[in-house]
Amino acid sequence: MELAYIPSPSRGVIHLGPIPLRGYAFCIIIGVFVAVWLGNKRWIARGGRAGTVADIAVWAVPFGLLGGRLYHVVTDYELYFSEGRDWVDAFKIWEGGLGIWGAIALGALGAWIGCRRRGIPLPAYADAVAPGIALAQAIGRWGNWFNQELYGKQTDLPWALHITSSADGRVPGYYHPTFLYESLWCIGVAVLVIWADRRFKLGHGRAFALYVAAYCVGRFWVEYMRVDDAHHILGLRLNNWTALLVFLLAVVYIVVSAKKRPGREEVVEPGASESVSDGGTEGDGESESKSDAAASTEADKTADADKADQAKEAEKAEKADGDVKDEAPSGSKKS
Repeated sequence: MELAYIPSPSRGVIHLGPIPLRGYAFCIIIGVFVAVWLGNKRWIARGGRAGTVADIAVWAVPFGLLGGRLYHVVTDYELYFSEGRDWVDAFKIWEGGLGIWGAIALGALGAWIGCRRRGIPLPAYADAVAPGIALAQAIGRWGNWFNQELYGKQTDLPWALHITSSADGRVPGYYHPTFLYESLWCIGVAVLVIWADRRFKLGHGRAFALYVAAYCVGRFWVEYMRVDDAHHILGLRLNNWTALLVFLLAVVYIVVSAKKRPGREEVVEPGASESVSDGGTEGDGESESKSDAAASTEADKTADADKADQAKEAEKAEKADGDVKDEAPSGSKKS
């Protein structure tokens, strides 16, 4: 018996009356909210409007979920279409099974549609949401913990994951918690992208490409540890080959993009500067108040200057009248 280990939940769903509340779904939903929240902050910092990230996410998230599910079903088709399996299970997304590669690919398509409708460059949007996506993955991986899936080889380490379910061919025991390894790696990726973006002012999609490349490095070694069934090519799991290919593409993009389009976009959202001048945020309101105060002060100075000029003119006129009066008696004596 292991003295220390990570326990698995006894079940991944609880029922609120007739409504099932699934841990896997909650992790996905929380991850989406975190990604949108962080992406919105970064988008505003880049000069965009508040709320734009969420508006585009309305397109990106459904496409991403569809792409993630399609990739999983296509690459693990035997789970749904082999003898004794029910193809209807392919639609039960809440039971787990989302491929990040398909999620990013179709999610990018959805984001492109949303960006096109708003006249926003997709690379700039991708740079803003990149670390948020990594954090969403970190949170989403805990959905695998609720489902007791995607673990590694057996181990006696004190952080071993205790699998208790024997469903779908599982063997109860103590295994490497690969879901936890990938979750922690994704947090590190998010921190790396945020740091590199501030340090090097990454633009034109390079922050997103850095996220992709860094994630692929971690996914390669985590995937190598997993023991769940997967297709193999030349001794490597399919996802290992996918991670290697996507990593190379991301690195090539960073190098080529840096040469062709150095620097960062100056304008990420057309018309955002006008909304700022209209007082769209609290900081804008403060700026507007300062401008009004400055204008009022300038007007007061102008009014004071006018009063001073009028006083000087009155003083001159009074002095002139006094001189005329002094000269009048002397003129009468001469006559």
